[in-house]
Amino acid sequence: MRRLRQLAERTPAGRERYVDLLRALAITLVIIGHWAAAVIEHDPGGRITGHSALGDLRWAYPLTWLAQVMPVFFLVGGYANAASLTRLRARGGDAAGWLLDRSARLVRPTSVLVLVLTAAAAVAWLRGADPTRIREVFWFATIPLWFLVAYLAVVTLTPPMYALHRRFGLAVPLVLVALVGLGDLGRLTGPEESSYGNYLFGWLAVHQLGFAWHDTRAAPPAAADADADAPSDHEPPGVRRQLPVSRRAGLVFLAGGLGALVLLTVLGPWPVAMLKVPGERLDNAAPPSLALLAVAAGQLGLILLLRGPAHRLLRRTGPWQVVIGVNLVVLTVFLWHLTAAIVLIGLLDATGTLPTPTVDSAAWWAWRLPWLLLLTVVLAVLVVIVGPVEARSGRHRTTGRAGRARAALTVAGYAAVVAGLLINSATPQHAPEPLGTPVPALLAYVAGAGVLRLLRSGWATRG
Repeated sequence: MRRLRQLAERTPAGRERYVDLLRALAITLVIIGHWAAAVIEHDPGGRITGHSALGDLRWAYPLTWLAQVMPVFFLVGGYANAASLTRLRARGGDAAGWLLDRSARLVRPTSVLVLVLTAAAAVAWLRGADPTRIREVFWFATIPLWFLVAYLAVVTLTPPMYALHRRFGLAVPLVLVALVGLGDLGRLTGPEESSYGNYLFGWLAVHQLGFAWHDTRAAPPAAADADADAPSDHEPPGVRRQLPVSRRAGLVFLAGGLGALVLLTVLGPWPVAMLKVPGERLDNAAPPSLALLAVAAGQLGLILLLRGPAHRLLRRTGPWQVVIGVNLVVLTVFLWHLTAAIVLIGLLDATGTLPTPTVDSAAWWAWRLPWLLLLTVVLAVLVVIVGPVEARSGRHRTTGRAGRARAALTVAGYAAVVAGLLINSATPQHAPEPLGTPVPALLAYVAGAGVLRLLRSGWATRG
């Protein structure tokens, strides 16, 4: 508590605290959603299996318009990345140095998860466990890593995409949205591979809006009125970089997003659910569709409408300290929340106390609250153990400018990490993998993370 109080007291006056609150809320909602929708069963052989309850709760599909909060995370990620990049450049740093800074906060906590799970898989294999079963457990625990594949790719592209934002402003996300539309057309008419670019274009579009929000930082929240939508004097003629943040803009985004969403889902070909539903041919999030971007627009409108009350709340010391505390370990909480579920399920099953009620039954609903509370306790224990890795990572700071060799190695390190995570995510759930993940995925990840670690330590500073 003492450290949180000190961090709260040292918070710069110009910090957009709302961004930190949104990041914490987004990750919290993802975790609660995953936990609450879990259905645990035993197969005919007596082995534990699980799936999402969403396929059995069709009435809940519209609720996913709020529960799908990955757009919020990419929006606040764009704001935070623009802020940290411009701040480092003001101190004389460059893009490569910024990427190294970000790798400390993003890759180090991820490496702990990957290495611990791999070690556990190796032990299980040596003790005679079925490689297919090992992969199933590893696959479930690493579901959060699919998000990091996209986010790390977006982070790597932040310097050139921010340069495009400075040159073309809001035209950039509009072009990206058009590319998502073309990808959707390919997914509907074939070939489906033509939509794979949406994995990048969709999240980049939302991330660019975060850049535009950051450009409004000079205006105080109280100035969020109709005049706040006027172009800035610092913007080139014909180029708008600032995101409209007035209440009127919030209403336009909310109404426009909801209207487009209804047209695309209720009347159009896209599923109403914004989360993966077993058996559905199309998935709005894999890759991101126009329907998901419509959700992002509606959520942005709601965010703008709640901006004033949120700022008033966060001026209070208590709420702000809670937000700081969550953000110190926010990635750790996200990465380990499904591992917490595996640990709890294993403990309950080993003691013969694991409930397996039928989904949507009275018993299943009654089990939701104790289930969530027990998971929270297990996750808290895991965060106490591994959370300090992320908390310390935030203190890393790169100064000066990197040489060309160091810059190239930094990008190569990111590429290897992304490749390793991508191979793991693309590997089928039931593939026989003694280490839980394919060896090429593990080698690529360890090589990339190792290079980034060496560069942060000062290796290859001359280039």
